[in-house]
Amino acid sequence: MKTDDRIATNLRTLMILEVLGKNNKAMTATEINASLGLPKQTVHRLCATLEKENFLARQGNSKKYLPARRLRDLGAGLLYSSRDHIIRRQILKTVAEQVKETVNFAVPEDNGMSYVDRVETDWAFRIQLPIGTNVPFHCTASGKCFLSSLNKRERNGILSSLKLEALTEKTHVTIEALMQELNQIKKQGYALDREEFMEGMIAIAVPIKDKEDRFIGALAFHGPTQRISIENAIARKEILLNASQKLREHLF
Repeated sequence: MKTDDRIATNLRTLMILEVLGKNNKAMTATEINASLGLPKQTVHRLCATLEKENFLARQGNSKKYLPARRLRDLGAGLLYSSRDHIIRRQILKTVAEQVKETVNFAVPEDNGMSYVDRVETDWAFRIQLPIGTNVPFHCTASGKCFLSSLNKRERNGILSSLKLEALTEKTHVTIEALMQELNQIKKQGYALDREEFMEGMIAIAVPIKDKEDRFIGALAFHGPTQRISIENAIARKEILLNASQKLREHLF
């Protein structure tokens, strides 16, 4: 998509964000501009401004940019307020009616997986993790689902930076043990939380991917061990997998 310098500044900014959003990798200002053809100094200046305002962030100490908090919040807000949210909500409600437990839609953020939507179970006894809750990557079904979707380099980078805190006696506290499970999750297509995040709670999650096969979020349900066993959760995984496919078809 080649263009020129007659495009309004605000539109140039949106085009920069569009290029970065369509590429499944961090990019330098020069790499971004390869798709735009704008004056080099203009793109560098706009990227610096977006970084200053927390729409973009550097990948480590490199010159490459990634979406930052404000841009992710913007994207999540647009998705939430659109009619796509209605479709997503109905699919989550259908899953909740089938599994009879609380169903969550979670997306990765800097501090872990964030619950952006959920449908509560009708049971009086339930484990409450409200919308907006952030949970760790290493000991939750949705978090491990996300980690398993990463390529080897990305996964190694994140795992080396995580604090593998033992929240229960069943939490993985070594990279080796966690990596072994992530490899298994990638093969089987679903992740489990075997009371690793919270004693007395079991969860199962599956990935939700876009048309480019990129991880967008995780669909999960959880409940107390008084009602759910690992075997029982696995027996209902097809409900999640079918719903994940519907979300992919309707949202992307």
